[in-house]
Amino acid sequence: MAGEHILIVEDEPKIAGILKDYLEQSDFTVTHLKRGDQVLPGINAQSPDLILLDIMLPGADGIEVCREVRKFSTVPIIMVTAKVEEIDRLIGLEIGADDYVCKPFSPREVVARVKAVLRRTRLKDSPDRLIVGSIRLDRNTREVTVGEAPINLTPSEFELLMTLMARPGRVFSRSELLDRVQGYQFEGYDRTIDSHIKNLRKKIGEVLPKQDIIRTVYGVGYKFIAG
Repeated sequence: MAGEHILIVEDEPKIAGILKDYLEQSDFTVTHLKRGDQVLPGINAQSPDLILLDIMLPGADGIEVCREVRKFSTVPIIMVTAKVEEIDRLIGLEIGADDYVCKPFSPREVVARVKAVLRRTRLKDSPDRLIVGSIRLDRNTREVTVGEAPINLTPSEFELLMTLMARPGRVFSRSELLDRVQGYQFEGYDRTIDSHIKNLRKKIGEVLPKQDIIRTVYGVGYKFIAG
């Protein structure tokens, strides 16, 4: 199952195709637009989680598009530029962008930047306390209680539970969970998540032995069910 929705705004089909392939391999849903004047209607119609916005576009300049988007939306924007003279302005991010990348670039680097910006956005937007069913999680104190019983979790188990609890019923793929728990620089593999899930189930199960709170969705990943 695909994760967040990335909107690519790029008039060069080859570049857009490469980025789309790499992002989809990382479990993102991707939409591609070729013109700057398509962006505002596209945001309203599709509600993307992040925009990769080229500067040199037909229809409307990427910098002006970014300014217009910022008048009504806080969606993360990564600017893409091949214009050296624009770099200083982008470094200051005075136009309201969250990050920038320069052409030519590595597609893997762009995916890493996308993941990093989304992580910062999630951290900023995520609540300090989550209560789902009988489980309570406090991000500030790093404490988790099941019913009235505290349980001790490793940092990875805590991040994994927080991710699942923030979106009850939403299915997360293993690779998506791995990225959220460890970050894109972690040299791991998808099955690492299975070990974390096994340990998490065991710890929760000691307090709630008859409740299957973390469900396996075979061939896809895991989801959290309110207990």
